[in-house]
Amino acid sequence: MAETKTVHSPLVTYFSMLSLLTLCPPFVILLWYTMVHADGSICQTWDYLKQHGLQGFINIWPRPTAIAWKIIACYAVFEAALQLLLPGKKVEGPISPEGNRPVYKANGVAAYVVTLVTYLTLWWFGIFNPSIVYDHLGEIFSALIFGSLVFCVFLYIKGHLAPSSNDSGSSGNMIIDFYWGMELYPRIGKNFDIKVFTNCRFGMMSWAVLALTYCIKQYEQNGKVADSMLVNTILMLVYVTKFFWWEAGYWNTMDIAHDRAGFYICWGCLVWVPSVYTSPGMYLVNHPVNLGLQLALYILAAGILSIYVNYDCDRQRQEFRRTNGKCFVWGKAPSKIVASYTTTSGETKTSLLLTSGWWGLSRHFHYVPEILAAFFWTVPALFNHFLPYFYVIFLTILLFDRAKRDDDRCRSKYGKYWKLYCEKVRYRIVPGIY
Repeated sequence: MAETKTVHSPLVTYFSMLSLLTLCPPFVILLWYTMVHADGSICQTWDYLKQHGLQGFINIWPRPTAIAWKIIACYAVFEAALQLLLPGKKVEGPISPEGNRPVYKANGVAAYVVTLVTYLTLWWFGIFNPSIVYDHLGEIFSALIFGSLVFCVFLYIKGHLAPSSNDSGSSGNMIIDFYWGMELYPRIGKNFDIKVFTNCRFGMMSWAVLALTYCIKQYEQNGKVADSMLVNTILMLVYVTKFFWWEAGYWNTMDIAHDRAGFYICWGCLVWVPSVYTSPGMYLVNHPVNLGLQLALYILAAGILSIYVNYDCDRQRQEFRRTNGKCFVWGKAPSKIVASYTTTSGETKTSLLLTSGWWGLSRHFHYVPEILAAFFWTVPALFNHFLPYFYVIFLTILLFDRAKRDDDRCRSKYGKYWKLYCEKVRYRIVPGIY
C-alpha cells in the first residue's frame, strides 16, 4: 500500500494539521458572526470575546437547526442527482500512481445551468426565497461543520474497510490518514465519484449559489442592488462559470489527481469554500458601497481580464497535452522538455513539460491571475475593514504552498528532467520575482 508523503518536516506537518483541524471550524463561525453581526469589524468581535470569554464564543455559535439541515439535504441530494443523471461525455483522468485511469462524466456545465436556473426560478415564482438561506447562514455553516466532520470519518473508515481502488493506503498514522485522506479516487458504487461531488458539485456550486443569495438578500433588504455587490457577484459567477466550463481540466490538477480524499480537501470544499470563499459578498450584503459607473466598470474589466488569463493558462496547457505538443502556443510551435519517469509498478513513461507561452513565464503563472481575480471581486468592499480581504490572503498562502508541494512532487517524479525544466523556467510563480 502506498504511503502518504509529506513535503514539510514532520514537526511542521503535525503542527499545521492539528492547527487546521482545531482552528478552522471555530474560525468559520467567527467569520460569519463578524461579517453579519459585528459590522465586519475584527475589533468589535475581539472586544466581545475579551468581555465574555469562552462562554461568549459558545453563545454566538449557532446550533444547527432543522431548517438548516433541510436546506443542506435538499441541496446535496439535488446536486448528487444532477451529477448522476444528467448526460455528459466520458472523460478520462490522468493515470494514477498505481496505473489506474479514472473515468468521469463531464456534465458540470449542465449541472451548473440547471442549478442556477432552478434557484432563480424558485425565487421568481415565490416558491423559495433565497433570503432564508442568508437568514439561517450561521446555522447552515454550523451544520456543515459537524456534518462534514462525520463525512470525513466515513471516508477514513471506507478507506480502511472498502477502498474503491488500489490507489489507497495508510501512512500508519491515524491523524495523517484522517487529515490527508486514505483514498485517491473514492466512489460510491461504480459511477458516483465522491471528490467530484465534494469539490465541484457541492463546494464550487455553493459558491455561485451563495453569491446569488447575497445579491438577492441585498435587493430584498434595500429594494436595489449596489454596484459594488453587482461587480462582486458578476465576477464570482464568471469565475465559477469558467471553472465548470473547464471542469474536465480540473480533474487533472493536484486536488483531484494527487491529494487524497480527507479533511484537507473534502471538509475544505464542503465548509471552507461556501463560508470563506464567498465572504466578500457576505460582507457587502449589509455594507453596500456606491462605486460609481466608471470605477465599477474598471474593476469589472480588470477582474474579467484576470479570469480570462487564468482560463487561458489552463487551456494552453490542456491543448498542449491533448495534441501531444503538436499545437501552436502564442502562434509558434511550443518549446518543451520530454521527461521520462517510473511508475510505482516499475513502468517507464514519458510526459511533455511545456516551457513556452504562459508556462514559459513561470512554473505556476496561472496562480497570478487567480489571486488578482480574487482581489478584484473583493475591492468593491473598499478598505474600511480588513476581514473581506481574508480570502485573498488565504488564497495567496494556499497557492504559494501548493506551488511548493507541486514542485517537490515533480522533482521527486522527474528527477534530472525537472532540474532541466527549472533551469529553463526559472521562476516559481511571479516572473522576475519568485
